Amino acid sequence: MDALIDLMNHPYLTLKLGLGTETKSKIDAAYPITAFFAFGIYLVFQRYQRTHNSPIPFEYKCPDPADPTWTSQQLDEPHLETHITNPEVLPPISVPGRRYITSFDPSTGLHIGTFLADNEDEIEGKIARAAKAQKAWKETTFQQRRRVVRSLLKWLVDNQEVCARVACRDTGKTLIDAALGEILTTCSKAEWMLNHGEDAIKPETRHSNLMMSYKKSQVIYEPLGVVAAIVSWNYPLHNAWSPILAAIFSGNGIVLKCSEHVIWSTTWYVGAITKCLRACGHDPDLIQVVCCYPEQADALTQSPDIKHITFIGSETVGRKIAVAATKHLTPVTLELGGKDPAVILPGTDLNKWASLWMRGVYQNMGQNCIGIERLIVHVDQYDDLFAIFSERVSKLRVGSVMSTAQAGYLHTVDGGSMITADRFRGLEKLIRDASDANAYVIGGEEYKHVYHEHGYYFQPTVVGPVDASMDIANQELFAPVALLMPYETIEEAIEIANGTRYGLGASVFGPDQADCLKVAKELECGMVSINDFGVFYINQDLPFGGVKASGYGRFGGPEGLRSLTSPKAVIVDRWPSLIQTSIPKVLDYPLRSLYNSWEFSNNLVRFLYGDGWRTKLGGLAGVISAARK
Repeated sequence: MDALIDLMNHPYLTLKLGLGTETKSKIDAAYPITAFFAFGIYLVFQRYQRTHNSPIPFEYKCPDPADPTWTSQQLDEPHLETHITNPEVLPPISVPGRRYITSFDPSTGLHIGTFLADNEDEIEGKIARAAKAQKAWKETTFQQRRRVVRSLLKWLVDNQEVCARVACRDTGKTLIDAALGEILTTCSKAEWMLNHGEDAIKPETRHSNLMMSYKKSQVIYEPLGVVAAIVSWNYPLHNAWSPILAAIFSGNGIVLKCSEHVIWSTTWYVGAITKCLRACGHDPDLIQVVCCYPEQADALTQSPDIKHITFIGSETVGRKIAVAATKHLTPVTLELGGKDPAVILPGTDLNKWASLWMRGVYQNMGQNCIGIERLIVHVDQYDDLFAIFSERVSKLRVGSVMSTAQAGYLHTVDGGSMITADRFRGLEKLIRDASDANAYVIGGEEYKHVYHEHGYYFQPTVVGPVDASMDIANQELFAPVALLMPYETIEEAIEIANGTRYGLGASVFGPDQADCLKVAKELECGMVSINDFGVFYINQDLPFGGVKASGYGRFGGPEGLRSLTSPKAVIVDRWPSLIQTSIPKVLDYPLRSLYNSWEFSNNLVRFLYGDGWRTKLGGLAGVISAARK
């Protein structure tokens, strides 16, 4: 209101609008009345928000391992075991003949917990419980769903440090990586759902044509039932909450299969949502968590009661899920691997964007599906870029933010651990092969941490110059490795960027935004940022997904939400008491004259779709003439 008053009092506007003294006096007199009504509307709105859609507080216990001072049994060889035989890591009451999954901190090797793996019967039971709860949930209003999301968002903001530390304990990442990749993105998802989710899936009126002008056409987006999300380990909070928020907001139940690597953190994160559902008066069985070995996964992917599958993970597993889903023609959204390029155009200020590229490559220690894996730089700037990366990467410190092994260490860790060492030998070989082909390497090996001998660490690495023919340039690394690839012409840069089997995200940097946009339009990918990195995921109104071997389908944005619904076309009469569809006698069975019937339909087409008013009028005359015969 103050801004409006200042604007109206502005002498320039008063002069331009031609407001005389008398008119301006009347406006001034109306200010108190306008302000009174505006304030009244504001109070009513605030009361409505508090009464009908304010967040519901709920309590949820912080787990002990989230405390950095927590200690546990040190596992000499921390890994996921098919059959656990060590009695010291088994739960107090174990089930003979059953399989278990161990959770441990990959940055320290500390044992977190041991969990009973789901078998086929348990998976089927969880699907059934979600289906039962969904029958009531699908009848909820958008207002009720928003209240759940709003309550979760408030809880997450209020408990973000605990949530970040849980992710750090289970994945070995740093607090900053958790803040950016877990908290920030999940809050963005919830905010979009609150502000725009209803608009994406509420009944939608569609356009019609002249022949159907007396009808009203709509599309209704109905919940599918129970959907499944099979998600990766790299962002346990976001990869769990994101598909759950989308599923429940669109009226579905959901069965979430988490990775065996992060069963401890995922069950805690999902537990917060079930607590919230209960606090808001809804059945917490709506959401189920499954964690099993691959041999039992078909109970989920081939279930006739699962109506959609979202998969986030590797291409190899994604292909198996797509095949399994064909049994019941279950629709699938696949978000698979990437080899994202950053195309750096000639004349780019390297120092201006170096920090962004560093974050793009080494965020989450490279374990990021849209992380920058290839820096494609002009030959004239290659040496400068390599020098920048070499100088900065050599100063990076890796370690555990969840350890007190070194005083002050919590505040000086740039990168965390990797989730496992299973891929280290393969990574080292790819880097050695590049080195043998005359690439210069900074780092490139497993890092034996002085304080965490049982942790999984890999040196932050720079490799260049890398040629497009090298294996390292074509395989997804999912590791803290920057590949520098020189080019001579823009056409060559585009060819290098498009030269892999992947096409997830990309970015283009340059001094002229128009030139960047031209290159961006030539890239084969699902998403691209101009002079930025990965921001297409912070804007949750955009669809997320890739092309080629990076998968198909989209989650995020209206497209992602609608993929979890069944669109139903509905058409009704606008004025049912005045006009409804009837069959003209000339077309009624049995036909009186094939000739007259043809003349009627032929001229009807000319009237409706003919080119020019003469054709249309001639068609109308023909329709009337044929109808009279």
